[in-house]
Amino acid sequence: MTLTPPAAGVRTLADPDTPFAVVDVHKALRNIERLARRADRLGVALRPHVKTAKSLDVAALMHDGTHCPVTVSTLAEAEAFADGGYTDITYAVGIARHKMPCVTALLRRGVTLRVLLDSVEQAVFVADAARETGLAVPAQIEIDCDGHRGGLGPDAPDLVRAGRILHDAGCLDGVLTHAGESYFAHSPKERRLAAENERDTAVAAAGTLRAAGLPVRTVSVGSTPTAHAAEDLTGVTELRAGNYVFFDLVMAGLGVCGIDDLALSVVVTVIGHRPEYGWILTDGGWMAMSRDRGTAAQPRDQGYGLVTDLEGNVLPGLVMSAASQEHGTLTARDGADLPDLPIGTRLRILPNHACATAAQHRGYHVVDSARPTGPAPVVQADWKRITGW
Repeated sequence: MTLTPPAAGVRTLADPDTPFAVVDVHKALRNIERLARRADRLGVALRPHVKTAKSLDVAALMHDGTHCPVTVSTLAEAEAFADGGYTDITYAVGIARHKMPCVTALLRRGVTLRVLLDSVEQAVFVADAARETGLAVPAQIEIDCDGHRGGLGPDAPDLVRAGRILHDAGCLDGVLTHAGESYFAHSPKERRLAAENERDTAVAAAGTLRAAGLPVRTVSVGSTPTAHAAEDLTGVTELRAGNYVFFDLVMAGLGVCGIDDLALSVVVTVIGHRPEYGWILTDGGWMAMSRDRGTAAQPRDQGYGLVTDLEGNVLPGLVMSAASQEHGTLTARDGADLPDLPIGTRLRILPNHACATAAQHRGYHVVDSARPTGPAPVVQADWKRITGW
């Protein structure tokens, strides 16, 4: 294949100061289409979790540029997406009383903002806020399907108690669960069982509420591993996932995706060598990659990230094995030779956890691997949306 060099004045990954985040739009679109097809086949609505990219531009890729329903993890994200025209938002972290004024302000703007709770106490102050403001505050009850981080069991007495308090105030929307333990499901069978348990637990909780005469509109499930493993979502109304747009080394380690599917990377520069220790030093440490070591619990520990050249080709045996705030240490493993990478060489690091790495950066430079241009890929666009809200 003959590669055409970039035209004069065209920016490439060799131009911006390092470290910086890069999104491969071709891979991101491929990942998005993969889950969209699956949701269609399963007959459920897809509500992407935008905490991963924290970007209006990336969110626009998820639904052909239209304002699809989204999930957020902070009210700052909710406000930013509301400012961007999104009106159907689920805030999927347990609500606290002091956050209710922000919630009601968004409701007054015409945003359908659902809140999440797992206690009678929370149901009471949500219902009180609805009565005081004259605004129905749509609320979902969190159901614990595995990880015990939050949520009520499908047979917990407080499930119906909280549901009735919400219903009487016109606030009960439904139930929501998240299979957090699926991030430790290392085989297709384990992920399929996690997806079945996630579905069954949420549907059972909805059944408990309905048996008590309480209406349940929404039955929401999802995590990136279970979203790609589910084969039957009977009784579920919507599927949530976020990491799938970029994927990362944790998802690759589980077998949910391949290394070639990772759409996010961080460009760094070689700044030194310590041959006596077998080190290559770069200017990208944990401030660029995050401190997430999610693969450490997997059979294959990828350190702080795998190393590729600027085109995205993995350099065999080279891993970012250590990080301080602004320094990354690259070492060889599996008997590989330490490559000759002169000072000034630019590399890309594939992250353990895309959500955490993205949050370290204020924007993305965009490349398109479907349009190869040479050793330094052309920057297709310089997205200005702020990350890390």
